[in-house]
Amino acid sequence: MKRLLCIVGGMNVGGAETFLMKVFRRLDKTEYSMDFAVAEKGRCAYDDEIESLGGKIHRITPKSESFSKNFGEIKKLVRDEKYDYVLRTSQHSLSALELYAAKQGGAKTRVFRSSNSDTGVAGKKSVILHKLCKFMPRHFANVRIAPSTEAADFMYGKGSVEKGKAHLLNNGIDTDIFRYSEDARTSIRHEFSIENDLVFVHIGRFNYQKNHKFLLDIFAEIVKLRPCAKLLLVGKGELEEEIRTTIDKLGLSNNVIITGVRSDVPAILSASDAFIMPSFFEGMPNTIIEAQATGLPCIISDSITKEANITGLVKYLPLSISAEQWANECLAAVASERKDTKSAFIKNKYDIQSVTDDFVNLIFDFK
Repeated sequence: MKRLLCIVGGMNVGGAETFLMKVFRRLDKTEYSMDFAVAEKGRCAYDDEIESLGGKIHRITPKSESFSKNFGEIKKLVRDEKYDYVLRTSQHSLSALELYAAKQGGAKTRVFRSSNSDTGVAGKKSVILHKLCKFMPRHFANVRIAPSTEAADFMYGKGSVEKGKAHLLNNGIDTDIFRYSEDARTSIRHEFSIENDLVFVHIGRFNYQKNHKFLLDIFAEIVKLRPCAKLLLVGKGELEEEIRTTIDKLGLSNNVIITGVRSDVPAILSASDAFIMPSFFEGMPNTIIEAQATGLPCIISDSITKEANITGLVKYLPLSISAEQWANECLAAVASERKDTKSAFIKNKYDIQSVTDDFVNLIFDFK
């Protein structure tokens, strides 16, 4: 049995965590196991499923509380449990310090997964710290992976994939689960009383990165042209109250529906007519991949990697143009029929089985 320890902040419904769960579900449990070291003190969204799949959850002290305790606990955990394989997924280079702790504990294969193309934290201090610590993923990890070229370049240096210093590992999905469903569309639209409306959707944490303020400006322009249009905002986060205030100020209270975190994302996507994501930055957003799997047109910022356009359903727009221009493009993108995209996913190796096979080859079969 080859055993992998994944070090994460907490196993909640985020992009990196969801990626790990998709792989975990597909792994051959007779040959491989995945356990998780989490800095979250309370129960997380995926904890029950992890345990039902046979995974262990170890609680560790967050670095924000004590660097020394965090380091020592990881070292001891790896040593006591005899983990040969350890993975850290993060968008900040400092997190690779935990792989050094794993090395001290005896881990032979240490994997760093760059999950984004920015630190995700506003402020000069975070950026400076990331730059000062950029040597860490390169020195403490002997396997370096990323979901896109941009995410690899950000963490490991320009041209890291081309030079063989990092490997791309796609954010794969189960294409059957995300296939368009007319029944799901009808059910969700009935739930929110939007049966006959034009529906746009955004799925993402309510934080700076996702640029909700501009998203709402765009949607306000859409409503001027299509007064009955609706916007589903799926997620939660630290800026939720600020976003609710903006919705009220723009007079969109009857048009915007905040759903919270949902477990039925495929159904939400089937119920929608277009996906909007004007993010400031992304690594390789799961939600864009999932939206395309349902045949949904996607209008996203050109700061997001071009590698996200798997199916030809993605339209890239600069953040420098007006909200009105974005609105016109969003309306123009709405399609009358959904496109079946499964073959494009398999061809480009974005189906979850291909990704799981690559995961095994890169990590467990590393030489």
